[in-house]
Amino acid sequence: RTERPRRCHILPGKFSITSLPVHLAVSPAAERLRYILGDDEETMPTPTLFTEMDTLQHEGDELEWRESARWVKFEEKVEEGGERWSKPHVSTLSLHSLFELRTCLQTGTVLLDLEGYSLPQIVDDIIERQIEEGLIGPELRDKISFVLLRKHRHQTKKPIHRSFADLGKSGSGGSECSIFKTVPVSPSIPTHIVHNSRSMNDIAESPSTDQLKNKFMKKIPRDAEASNVLVGEVDFLEKPFVAFVRLSQAATLGGLTEVPVPTRFLFVLLGPLGKAKSYNEIGRAIATLMVDDLFSDVAYKARDREDLIAGIDEFLDEVIVLPPGEWDPKIRIEPPKKIPSADNRKSVFSLNELGQMNGTAGGRGPVSEDEVMPAPHELGEELAYTGRFCGGLVLDIKRKLPWYPSDFYEGFHIQSISAVLFIYLGCITNAITFGGLLGDATDNYQGVMESFLGTALAGTVFCLFSGQPLIILSSTGPILIFEKLLYEFSKNNGIDYMELRLWIGMHSCVQCIFLVATDASYIIKYMTRFTEEGFSSLISFIFISDAIKKMVGAFKYYPINIDFKPDYVTAYKCECLAPDPTLDWTQLSKKECVKYGGSLVGKSCKYVPDLALMSFILFFGTYTMTVTLKKFKFSRYFPTKLRKLISDFSIFMSIMTFVGLDMLIGLQTPKLIVPTDFKPTRAGRGWFVMPFGKNPWWVYVASSVPALLVTILIFMDQQISAVIVNRKENKLKKGCGYHLDLLWVGVLMVACSFMGLPWYVAATVISIAHIDSLKMESESSAPGEQPQFLGVREQRLTGILVFVLTGVSIFLFIPMPVLYGVFLYMGVASLGGIQFWDRIKLIMMPAKHQPDFSYLRHVPLRRVHLFTLVQIVCLAVLWILKSTFLAIIFPVMILGLMVKEKKKKEDEKKNTKKDKKKGKGGDDSEDVSVLVVRLLKERRRLLGLK
Repeated sequence: RTERPRRCHILPGKFSITSLPVHLAVSPAAERLRYILGDDEETMPTPTLFTEMDTLQHEGDELEWRESARWVKFEEKVEEGGERWSKPHVSTLSLHSLFELRTCLQTGTVLLDLEGYSLPQIVDDIIERQIEEGLIGPELRDKISFVLLRKHRHQTKKPIHRSFADLGKSGSGGSECSIFKTVPVSPSIPTHIVHNSRSMNDIAESPSTDQLKNKFMKKIPRDAEASNVLVGEVDFLEKPFVAFVRLSQAATLGGLTEVPVPTRFLFVLLGPLGKAKSYNEIGRAIATLMVDDLFSDVAYKARDREDLIAGIDEFLDEVIVLPPGEWDPKIRIEPPKKIPSADNRKSVFSLNELGQMNGTAGGRGPVSEDEVMPAPHELGEELAYTGRFCGGLVLDIKRKLPWYPSDFYEGFHIQSISAVLFIYLGCITNAITFGGLLGDATDNYQGVMESFLGTALAGTVFCLFSGQPLIILSSTGPILIFEKLLYEFSKNNGIDYMELRLWIGMHSCVQCIFLVATDASYIIKYMTRFTEEGFSSLISFIFISDAIKKMVGAFKYYPINIDFKPDYVTAYKCECLAPDPTLDWTQLSKKECVKYGGSLVGKSCKYVPDLALMSFILFFGTYTMTVTLKKFKFSRYFPTKLRKLISDFSIFMSIMTFVGLDMLIGLQTPKLIVPTDFKPTRAGRGWFVMPFGKNPWWVYVASSVPALLVTILIFMDQQISAVIVNRKENKLKKGCGYHLDLLWVGVLMVACSFMGLPWYVAATVISIAHIDSLKMESESSAPGEQPQFLGVREQRLTGILVFVLTGVSIFLFIPMPVLYGVFLYMGVASLGGIQFWDRIKLIMMPAKHQPDFSYLRHVPLRRVHLFTLVQIVCLAVLWILKSTFLAIIFPVMILGLMVKEKKKKEDEKKNTKKDKKKGKGGDDSEDVSVLVVRLLKERRRLLGLK
């Protein structure tokens, strides 16, 4: 009994991989690929392939090739109406079509490194080889050449013919029978069609205007090459005509391709009538293979047809089969947000064993617990201990000097404007906040004006000359607490506060220079994930907490009128009664009445507009709109460039929207107040502090003790923030300069101390926001592919402009609730890249809904939760201590943890050396491994010779 086989569809291995149990025996195909791909590191990467599939169409006596699908990363089909492209989707192939393709390459013609410069010449070479191999008769030469040289109609033109594949559906149904079975020969193409045609070559010799102006070129990388697939059925063949061609050099073949991209590969499949759908599926199979990262490498490096077949076999090993009764093949699978790298599959064909355990084939190798447990940072040469005087500083200067010109001209980009506006508003809000707190803590010896001037001066100099100009300087909590304690100590002991502070700043500068000269910053590499995440989370939560506290304070200052009853509005009035009843003060204002000693009488005297509710609308609206617009680049509305522009200027647009709303309503919401007079906040003090004359001589020496604490605060705040900014996830290419940064922070401390300005250090949250606002993504992402993160726009211009604008700020009409919303966004956004925050959310998720994090595959969930709970407890303790004088010892505690970690690593190294001295087992194992690698390399070489 025969029945029609059910079709099972498969997903290409580039999107999901499954593997068989480990086998030590390596198949011949795997050995062949191991030889082909084994030397990938020694060769240039293969170009990206744009693949186009054209199908043969006819109406009456006219023939033409019609574009039916295209691939860059994912498949796009011409919809049945022929008016539009489908959404990009993952190609789903039938298993039968892959086996048929394998047969095609085994039995057809394979021409590798063909010298071809025009399509007619290539077609002649293919036909000539087919005749030589006895695959076709000489009498079919003109007919096949006539068909292959018909004009190509791309999707940029309006279709005029019906697809021949559609006609084949009625004749062949969905049959999956083999295309290699012999069928009765139909009448051939009439001779007069061939000879009466305008020309045997009907294809354009050069790209058309439509091709040159095709906007789709923006989606294709510059160095891309094309792979053309031609499939169709004709009535003069009794068995398929198959050819796979790789040109020695990519050549532009006129109007063959939709876009003016040179063609490197050509696959031709012509067959007898009745199997159009099978031909179409085989064409889709080879097209999908050509855009597969691994198979495209094989196609470029193949030496013969067996290499190509080995590539198909590897592809078959990596696919996943979907049961036919449990999935609808008409469903188009959306492209994944993140595509796994093909390096994982390529690494299988290195000198390591081929087999992989199930569950790890599609991802990376075994993950150690260090991914979730504390582990020292793997930092680059910037933190290597040189052992020379100022060795690290000299290397920092040499590293950054070649990039100095580009640090300026690369800042001229529209993205820089949005970054400047965003960080500027964050900086002035921070300056006003800390300036007010400093004024309260130091009796206005330092206030808002000093905070503005110091921010502008220190920030500009740092961005001009530092090793990492993306870092934003600001006042910090520990420094604020130290200033408060120092002022109280000076006041209680009769010591001049400003002079004592000057000497502490000078001693701290000398100590910072000493740390720079001795490469002391190298100890930062012993900072663990535990420490970094605790520090980052604490600062982020402080930003969030402060924004919410400020907003809650508005409700206390401007209470909501819950006692107001609209029905009794006639009873609400307020009058001013004069002390002398004979006087009529009813026309005086509320302020005038109180000023002249009158009394307010009436139920509405305590009425204030609902400023708290309006402030909350401005606060929460700014935050919500910013978050929404920031994600707008991932939406489906408007072109890509417009979406990205809206996303880049999301904060500016949100601020302007709610500033306009505030002005439109006209309520007296609290506004940002910037000092307009250039003078010190405290009357009686000048802009310069003299070092002598007000304190005893022993104060100048004794001030070195508190200076040591300040140095530790500065060192830890600066370097931890620098580590977070310079982490490898940000893909910074210009290097960093830990020693150079610390040097300038120390020098700026002296300058600020002489002028009586606050001390400044790297601000973690604002620096992270600066990084996020300058992130770059690929512009030519393939259809369906998410834009790839390329790195950060590393330059000095945005930071300089931010601090120059801060210095010239005179008057702004921005409501404070709007800026509190910006603060809230900064704090929430900075939590996005912290693994600790992801693990906190895991606690509240059922296991089946948890994301597929790599560490969850290899570390027990209870151990992950335990580690997270320990971090939460430590963070809670720090949160309790942050508002007390004990907050200043937090950096000292971190320094102690790093010293402990350093000692632990040194002990491990000593133990390792002792073990090596006791026995040579370790050396022997290393020698054996080296010998095995050499033997495998020799085996590969011999296989290649065979």
